[in-house]
Amino acid sequence: MAGNNGQALKSIKVRGAKLHNLKNIDVDIPRNSLTVITGVSGSGKSSLAFDTIYAEGQRRFVQSLSSYARQFLERMAKPDVDSIDGLPPAIAIEQRPSSKNPRSTVGTSTEIYDYLRLLFGRVGTTYCHKCGEEVKKDSPNTIVNKIMDWPEGEKVYITFPFKPGNLNMKDALAKLSKKGFFRIVLKKDGKMIDLENESIPRGTLAEDILVLVDRMAIRHDSENRSRMHESVESALIHGDGRAIIHKLKDNSNNIFTTKFECASCEILYYEPEPRLFSFNDPYGACPNCQGFGRTIGIDLNLVFPDKSKSIKNGAIHPFRSPGHAKFNRQLIKEADKIGFPVDIPVSRYDEKQMEKILNGFGKFEGVYGFFSMLEDKMYKVQNRVMLSRYRGYTKCTSCNGSRLRTSARQVYVGGKNIPELIIQPLEKLLEFVKSINLTEYQRKIVAQVLRELEWRLQLLVDIGLDYLTLERLTHTLSGGEAQRINLSTALGSSLVGTLFVLDEPSIGMHQRDTDRLIKILKKIRDLGNTVVVVEHDPDIIREADYILDLGPKAGEYGGEIIYSGNFYDMLQSKKSLTGQYISGKMKLKIPKKRVKPENKVTVLKPRQHNLNIEKAEFPLGCMTVVTGVSGSGKSTLVHDILYAGLKKLKGGFNGMPGAFEKINGSEYVEHIEMVDQSPIGKSRRSTPATYVKVFDHIRELFSHTQAAKQLGWKPGHFSFNVPGGRCDVCDGEGAVQVDMQFLPDIQLECEACKGTRYKKEVRNILYKGKSVVDVLSMSVDEALKFFEGVSKITKKLQILHDVGLGYLRLGQPSTILSGGESQRIKLAGHLDTHKISNTLFIFDEPTTGLHLDDISKLNDCFRRLVKQKHSVVIIEHNMHVIASADWIIDLGPEAGERGGLIVAQGKPEDIAKNKRSYTGMALKEFFG
Repeated sequence: MAGNNGQALKSIKVRGAKLHNLKNIDVDIPRNSLTVITGVSGSGKSSLAFDTIYAEGQRRFVQSLSSYARQFLERMAKPDVDSIDGLPPAIAIEQRPSSKNPRSTVGTSTEIYDYLRLLFGRVGTTYCHKCGEEVKKDSPNTIVNKIMDWPEGEKVYITFPFKPGNLNMKDALAKLSKKGFFRIVLKKDGKMIDLENESIPRGTLAEDILVLVDRMAIRHDSENRSRMHESVESALIHGDGRAIIHKLKDNSNNIFTTKFECASCEILYYEPEPRLFSFNDPYGACPNCQGFGRTIGIDLNLVFPDKSKSIKNGAIHPFRSPGHAKFNRQLIKEADKIGFPVDIPVSRYDEKQMEKILNGFGKFEGVYGFFSMLEDKMYKVQNRVMLSRYRGYTKCTSCNGSRLRTSARQVYVGGKNIPELIIQPLEKLLEFVKSINLTEYQRKIVAQVLRELEWRLQLLVDIGLDYLTLERLTHTLSGGEAQRINLSTALGSSLVGTLFVLDEPSIGMHQRDTDRLIKILKKIRDLGNTVVVVEHDPDIIREADYILDLGPKAGEYGGEIIYSGNFYDMLQSKKSLTGQYISGKMKLKIPKKRVKPENKVTVLKPRQHNLNIEKAEFPLGCMTVVTGVSGSGKSTLVHDILYAGLKKLKGGFNGMPGAFEKINGSEYVEHIEMVDQSPIGKSRRSTPATYVKVFDHIRELFSHTQAAKQLGWKPGHFSFNVPGGRCDVCDGEGAVQVDMQFLPDIQLECEACKGTRYKKEVRNILYKGKSVVDVLSMSVDEALKFFEGVSKITKKLQILHDVGLGYLRLGQPSTILSGGESQRIKLAGHLDTHKISNTLFIFDEPTTGLHLDDISKLNDCFRRLVKQKHSVVIIEHNMHVIASADWIIDLGPEAGERGGLIVAQGKPEDIAKNKRSYTGMALKEFFG
């Protein structure tokens, strides 16, 4: 797999790489070094790093598989390259969407949760949830050892509890007498009763009776110990695993059990073992929610749709109807009696107060809680209808969202249980692991587990994810967070002699955190690995051992190595566009004058997640950037509150916004558009040409050719989405899916149409010497020249060019587009439409995958929107975009619970003077 004489080579030698737009290039990438591949978007960086080098590594791996597996993969195409020598085993860490599986969390994806399960399964102590006593099981030996520790001469009764079962008391006692047990002891006073001569006091219950096995005084000798062992063993056998040693001196009962149960409460527990703490295993999962942490219940967001209202002003939705208005009056009356506030916004209530409103006070037709009353009278149709209206997924009340059954939640290590640990930020969890209080014996058992936990947690903290929690669902992570988790997981495996290929790991990182990422990349390198990073960030480029700059432009005008070498020589290179920008010889235009907003949208008291802001102001008619360190609350403020809140007010949002008191200024916004990084399509049928509707005009153009008219073909014959001209074998997909049974399914090129999607007859229809297949293979820039003079086509293509996507192929499946490319295609769609003014556009890190030269084009597009009287709000970390903003909102000061505040807001020049702001420090250095 290392290639010819791979171990002897000091570099990965790539010869004759011609894939996509690569111009037959030769590259030597030094091994055991950090190499950055940079260049303008579409210059061929990913084609070289992923589609050539990594793909060849994968192909060679497939060759090492069994013949059974290879029979499905033999058609796996070899990258278009003459040779690659010195290639070590390769791992790719790409910008892929996180798993949508609701069972996938940060804990499971990093394997930290698995080590926590091991820790708790090996040295965890179970405590009864009812009485708080330690739960443990005894054996005859352990029981005798404990008794022998008592003072010599102590008089004891060795008994077992009386269990009549299905028999009445008289028959049960008679049965005991037949077994040789003639004496009983009363629990309360220790009085012994001889069943042959005495009767049981009237009113004595079965649970008050102990059956006597033996009575003796403790002697610390072997004969006494042997007798006691036999008696205890007999008590355990006849007492169904329970023995009670009664001390005559203080009339106390000492309960022992061979079952794993609370001796006092008789509650059985599962014994701690690793699978008990897995919510993906029925053995450990909460039986109520099956390990999902959520169940169908009363959704507070549906009960309180507008949390800016108070109860007095009709915040409780079911009480707004005339038929239930009396209940609101009743609730207010009851609240006044206990001093519960009903004239403040619901958003100010904490969790306990919300629970109290639902179930804590106010009887409704004899039942506490309005919804409890409805459930109590489910026989009424209107009650069932009312309940269904307010049901939704809510936190499981049985496990409180921890996903684990009671036995798992009652196991503690170092005074903490797993539900407490998984909600702590990783930084605090690391402190707990480092300072955990264990006995010397316990520490020996889990020494390796603790080392792994500390190592993996330290990696995540070092890489800037200290604010995350183990319970965080992976599908809620940003692309940058997900990639950094994958990076730390790969590093946690301590691989050596491996090639790591990364795709822009700095995405979503504030300048303050970039240094942490660089340290991690160097740590991977220093372990004896080769690290290849596709990156645009100047700080990472500066720290690289070797740099490859591709260009000079995108698409067919790219694919060449315009510079290779170290950082300082690149700054002097006249060919390197990257070097020109970093050295300052070329600069992005920063507006000399900032746009003065006339109106603004103000969010009062946003409180979702870690936000604790009194007032957040978003100026309108200008370009606003929301920034701050990773995890400071940017997405929560912009996505969950600003976007969702405004959308809800406009009547176009089905979900529930985050918690806030009120939004002022919504009347100044006509429309609101979220331009995020979600894919523009979920199948190979979706392409840039179909998304921006330019393919409609192209198909119409082909249908007007003489050959098409003679055949009577309409535009539909040139579509790969409907029957007619598309390939019947792959249904216009261009690829067929092969079921790999025990391996993931794979997509292979359709042999009938050779991946073109069309029948041969359609491919023979030409316009200016090109078929529709040829057109779909063109880049946007190539198509602009080809369709020169056809304004309705070139107009749409020009917008794609303007947003920096001139290198994209018209027929490129949208499934392989990056998040940044998808976002810019959406931006092109909005620039193409003539929306009325006063639209608020929200962008989430639009510079993803962009070179500094492309960011300049993107800034121009934002300014076009502002000139059209629209408003732009951008979540961003790129300093060039931040410096170009009219207004900045900087969140922080740190991440997680130490964030959620507005550190600074104002013009970039004002932020640069703020010493408390990390963004301000970076801006000050940027402005020089």
